Amino acid sequence: MNSPESPKAGPRPLPILIVEDDAALREALVDTLGLAGYQVVEAADGSAALVQLERHRVGMVVSDVQMKPMDGHQLLLEVKQRYPYLPVLLMTAYGVIDKAVAAMRDGACNYITKPFEPEVLLAQVVRHMLPAVYGQDDDVVAEDPATREILELARRVAGTEATVLITGESGTGKEVLARTIHRHSARASGPFVAINCAAIPDNLLESTLFGHEKGSFTGALQLAVGKFELAQTGTLLLDEVSEMPLPLQVKLLRVLQEREVERVGGRKPVPLDIRVLATSNRDMEEEVRTGRFRSDLYYRLNVFPLHNIPLRERPLDIVPLARRVLARGLGGGQKATHRLSEAAEAALTAYGWPGNIRELENVMQRAMILAPGQVIEPSHLALPRSESQPAREAPAAKAEPHTEDLKSLERRHILDVLASVGGVRRIAAEKLGMAERTLRYKLQQFRQEGYVVPLGGGSDDSDQDSRSDGTA
Repeated sequence: MNSPESPKAGPRPLPILIVEDDAALREALVDTLGLAGYQVVEAADGSAALVQLERHRVGMVVSDVQMKPMDGHQLLLEVKQRYPYLPVLLMTAYGVIDKAVAAMRDGACNYITKPFEPEVLLAQVVRHMLPAVYGQDDDVVAEDPATREILELARRVAGTEATVLITGESGTGKEVLARTIHRHSARASGPFVAINCAAIPDNLLESTLFGHEKGSFTGALQLAVGKFELAQTGTLLLDEVSEMPLPLQVKLLRVLQEREVERVGGRKPVPLDIRVLATSNRDMEEEVRTGRFRSDLYYRLNVFPLHNIPLRERPLDIVPLARRVLARGLGGGQKATHRLSEAAEAALTAYGWPGNIRELENVMQRAMILAPGQVIEPSHLALPRSESQPAREAPAAKAEPHTEDLKSLERRHILDVLASVGGVRRIAAEKLGMAERTLRYKLQQFRQEGYVVPLGGGSDDSDQDSRSDGTA
């Protein structure tokens, strides 16, 4: 038997969850993956596996089918409801392949028949396991498909030297995304220097960015190195760059073009070896149109645009983010013991989150203080009633605005295509150029928003749709 290959060098792989009720076989699987360089989390049945998934972020689930009380097929349905994009590989005996094939229709990435060689298992792991970028960063939660798409773009641009402009509402985690790009770039061993352009007075921003020579202005008692020089060989983040005054934008443009900086009061330029990232919570094109931001600087920064979507548009991230806050506890040496009730999780998901992740963190900190015991109920969240019913739960009969946003246009296009093919999801997915699983997820969202989704023409379509809704 050939020795298993270790995973490729790079970010440390996510753990793999092994679910097997046969202790001897489970140990063999753990050894096989361990020798190949993978971390492993173990569970003896489906119920224990769900507990492990709440405690650990994993890159893949490898589960036996024949288990009690919860078998592999039931576990698959639970995993796909809670973590839709988590790959699940099933192990099955020769006589129950028909069940494995049915499970693949429910979202399993593949199945392998027992007995199998280690190479067979490792090949499936290499093929289906989530990239390490999704779990390498403690600050990144990416259970929602929309977040995974953004992180995949971040991973791809991280390997380049392109300047990235990250936009999005306040509190969506733009700096976290910037740190993720740095951490997965060739400059990861260099410094990550962030400067908030909105938090520094205009008269100090230039010397903070570029540095100054001794005596260059009143109060300059000694030489000071600016943020650009501090970021040498690493990454500089210009946070909220749209708040930068126009005169300074001209100087910033020159620095980006020439890749050299001249300190205030200095005469000798300093060559720069840095990568520049920038963020803004404003509509940058509108800022350019109104003359508040230079168009030439905008195009220099906007080489690779990334838009970080608000929390209300990534609902599957809400509860995992809340659990992460609970896992940290209140600080001050207090042990983390709180957990969310099902009703509290539903309330969190239904809320509109105008303050995004920052607001969620505040709500969870408050709930841990208000909860008299370990279980957090909806009343402990103290959510404002005015935001408790977000737009996605509006009734289906609501009038569409005359000027549709991109999300509305996408929804209408998907539903029109689906109706044109008689509701057959497979054909609609082909016409739309998207994975069938992605289509089903979007349709589930549309139903939750109150829109009527055409039923499929075949039994497979209707069965799978009902399961994706969480019904029997």
